[in-house]
Amino acid sequence: MNTEIITKLKINKPASEVFEAFVSPAKIGNFWFSSSSERWQQGKTITLRYDEYNAEGKIKVLEVEDNKKIVFSWGEEHNEETVVAITLKGSDTSTIVKVIESGLKEDDPEIVAKMIGQKEGWVYTLTCLKGYMENGVNNLRASLVHE
Repeated sequence: MNTEIITKLKINKPASEVFEAFVSPAKIGNFWFSSSSERWQQGKTITLRYDEYNAEGKIKVLEVEDNKKIVFSWGEEHNEETVVAITLKGSDTSTIVKVIESGLKEDDPEIVAKMIGQKEGWVYTLTCLKGYMENGVNNLRASLVHE
């Protein structure tokens, strides 16, 4: 079983602007987490908060290539560490954002549910990013409901 989760979405903005939305603490709260402790740079450990859920977690930034790629790991504190690679391919007017999350344990009895949950989360995150980048909508974040 391939346990990679792959999600892609086109954003009608240049890659440099999309890149900044992810790595800038001043921008990430407009579409994803409430806050980021600092700018995402290779080798940094970043604290991310979701105020709405009273949740906090850390990511380790493994690789950054300006305007092209961001790779980080997360989930270590729950013994479920995965690696996320975000790649940006674009022109002056649009960018294809591709997210690949890997490292889910194939022998986990909950693997299918976890993969579906992660895929849902990435589709939602990229949709919020699109709304923010293209239309200035910054109140979609943290609206996904799980019951």
